[in-house]
Order: sequence, then C-alpha cells, then structure tokens
Amino acid sequence: MEEIKKTNRSTDADSIIKNHMIWSMGAGFIPIPIADLFAVSAIQLDMIRQLSKLYEVDFKQTEGKAIITSLTTSGLARLGARAIKFIPGVGSVLGGITLAVLSGASSYALGEAFKKHFETGGTFLDFDPMRLKKYYDEKFEKGKEVAKEIQKQQSKKEKAVDTSNTIDKLKELADMKASGILSDEEFAALKKKIIES
Repeated sequence: MEEIKKTNRSTDADSIIKNHMIWSMGAGFIPIPIADLFAVSAIQLDMIRQLSKLYEVDFKQTEGKAIITSLTTSGLARLGARAIKFIPGVGSVLGGITLAVLSGASSYALGEAFKKHFETGGTFLDFDPMRLKKYYDEKFEKGKEVAKEIQKQQSKKEKAVDTSNTIDKLKELADMKASGILSDEEFAALKKKIIES
C-alpha cells in the first residue's frame, strides 16, 4: 500500500513539474527583459509550494526563494539569452525562443531536485543547495531536451489545427459551389487562395 502511495505521489510530482515547466516556457516569451525572470521565478516558487503540499512538507516561502536563487543563478546562458532581448526587432523573438527552452529546463531541474529531496524525507530545514547542485545541473541539461521536445509537439499540434481549418474551409467552398453560390472560376480562385495560405 505504501509503495502504491509513493508511485502515485511520484506521478503527481512529475505532472506538477511538467505543468510548471510549460508555464515557465511561456513566460520565456515575455518580450520585456527582467519581467520574464520575475514571471519564471514566481512559477518556480508556485511549483515548490505544490510539491511541498504533495509531500506534506511545511512550505517556507523565504527559504524557497533563497533555494531557487542559489540553484538557478549559475546559468550564465540564461543571462546571455536575456541580453539578446535588448537587440531591436530580432532580439525579442530569438531571445524568447532561447529563453523559453532555458526557462523550461531550469524549472524542470529545480522540480526534479526538490522531488528527489522530498522523496528522501527532506524538508526546507535540511535542504543543502550545494549537495544538490550537481543533480540540478544534470537535470538542467536533460530539461533542455525535454523543453525542445515540448516545443516540437506544440508546433505539430498547431500545424494539425491549421490543416483541419484548411479542410473545413475547402468543404465550405465545395458546399457553396454545389449550392450555386460560387461559379467554377470563383471556386477555383478561392480554393487556390486557401491552399496557398
């Protein structure tokens, strides 16, 4: 019975981490430098709060913020990506793409570090960021791959929706032609326009 509880709790923790990772990736697209950092930090703090509740650990907001800072600030790549946002025009797009992955990876790694700590009976009082730093760094690298995969899946979903919309529009045109609303020439022109778009 205890083993089932641990498995369910681990699955629930994975879900919390994945959801917050996706939200962090969305915050990475905020075009205003520094605002994205605050948004990601707030999302990560909420993730820790939810993991604490799941593992029945007293949540300490001040300690949570300090741990987030100590584990995540070494990411010089994050600072580099944030600097890209200052480049007019292209900066916010390229920086957003890069930061989305890095923000997601950071949340993933942070969540995994807390999950590991809480699963071994740890609390905020005995959380040692230096001890979990290597684990965080390993999970950060894995998190980048997970974030890129999430982006690919999202892109596929968007393409599927576009294809579905195109098919629906073509069906409407065919119905309009069949009912005599559109001539053959109008139908051909509109069909070509829909397919090209």
